[in-house]
Amino acid sequence: MLRIRLRRVGKSKQPSYRIVVVDRKAPRDGAYVDQVGTYNPMVDPPKVVVDEEKALRWLRNGAQPSGPVEHMLRKLGTLEKAKAHEGPR
Repeated sequence: MLRIRLRRVGKSKQPSYRIVVVDRKAPRDGAYVDQVGTYNPMVDPPKVVVDEEKALRWLRNGAQPSGPVEHMLRKLGTLEKAKAHEGPR
């Protein structure tokens, strides 16, 4: 199963994150399938940049977002767009 989650990059005490698609069992900073965005918590307000097209494609293909990524995608409105395209089952 694929997951959309954060991958830590940056220097010690200056974290920044990449929003990546990974296998569920991969380590936090291990290999990833695709990068869909970035997150920088060190600026005020925190900066989130997401390639919405990529994120929607992965969500429609069954990738599950982690808790923090789900919160970010919900605030950006991307999660609602993905659910709107699912349609009734």
